[in-house]
Amino acid sequence: MSTSTTSRSRTGSADQVDVRGPRFAAWITTGVLVTVLVLSTFSLVAAGLLLAAQAVVFGLGAARGPRNSPYGQVFARFVAPRLSPTTEREPVAPLRFAQLVGLVFAVVGVVGFLTGLTVVGTVATGFALFAALLNAAFAFCLGCQIYPLVARFRRSTSITAA
Repeated sequence: MSTSTTSRSRTGSADQVDVRGPRFAAWITTGVLVTVLVLSTFSLVAAGLLLAAQAVVFGLGAARGPRNSPYGQVFARFVAPRLSPTTEREPVAPLRFAQLVGLVFAVVGVVGFLTGLTVVGTVATGFALFAALLNAAFAFCLGCQIYPLVARFRRSTSITAA
């Protein structure tokens, strides 16, 4: 995630997480999504089922936050204790939004693969893979970059409606 939308601080709070956790999750997600694309060349059902499992992970991340997602739990239990204390944190809300975006692409991909619409499944998985790889390799969270725009739009429509 870029520092322009990330609140980086040395102090922790309930609404911020260690930046290394989401990047760890993004690496796992990247591996899963590459596997989905490889599987899709052999079995659309297998690709759809693995992508459905990833969709569940995205859904849990969106609903419960990065700390309480399956990959977040693995990071907290097995990886974080072996690392030095964090010096950088990022806010949870944009990360939850990014997981929601990942969920949407994963669901579209699952529907595509399981209904035989291979191109739909492949393209949706490819978009999710692109975003995961950006976060994993370059610490650029695409969903997090979009989040302020969506939040601003939601505020403006709620003010207009009131």
